[in-house]
Amino acid sequence: MEEKLAVKVNALDVLDKQLASRARRNQYGIIVLSSATDPYLQIEKQTQLTRQILELILKHRFPVHIITKSDLVVRDFDLLKQIKEKAILPPDLEGKVSPVLITFSFSSIDPFITNIFEPGATPPAQRLDALSAALDHEFQAGVSLMPLLPFISDTGEHLIQLFETFQAKKVKYIFPATLTLFGEDKADSKTLMLRAVEKHYPHLLQKYHTFFEQSTEMPAYYKEAFYKKMRELCKQYGLKDRI
Repeated sequence: MEEKLAVKVNALDVLDKQLASRARRNQYGIIVLSSATDPYLQIEKQTQLTRQILELILKHRFPVHIITKSDLVVRDFDLLKQIKEKAILPPDLEGKVSPVLITFSFSSIDPFITNIFEPGATPPAQRLDALSAALDHEFQAGVSLMPLLPFISDTGEHLIQLFETFQAKKVKYIFPATLTLFGEDKADSKTLMLRAVEKHYPHLLQKYHTFFEQSTEMPAYYKEAFYKKMRELCKQYGLKDRI
């Protein structure tokens, strides 16, 4: 996905105006960076667009939730500490949540699997180091296991490895979720995922075709069993499944 990017060069001007308007009306809420595109893609090292966005968030005193597969967030701990001190939480969240949340996203911590399905992303070992650093700096930091890959990274052995690792890190929360796939074009997630499964896990290809032939989500029976297992693991390892 990093081979072809569109940079929102006017983002700072637009955001500054929008946040100023919200702040004047005392409409504070948590800004998420980012649920659709990672705010710390490699190009951020040159553009520093995310850092400048954080400077605006600090200026207008908004809380922030960062979701990333990158360790580059460590670069911005200085700004995030200031946001943590100065941000204004909405009244219903005061005393319940930190003004800065940092969530590291994993679909696996196995380098073989991540090399296949997350090419270009920061290796999981470096992400784990960044997670430790965030916790050491007393940020409210946790993990997004989104998506766990059916029959690849949701196996019993793999789940034990994941939960033991995050328990040892003392993460503040963990969000497991299963796979959703969209689109038939060559750059769409469904096409890319099925191509990778065909190449590296050909014995699973028919299962994936069956699951996603008529739907963007896994079947209801799978999701029910999946979330039941996740609740059991969270309880077993003493991990919160929510912020």
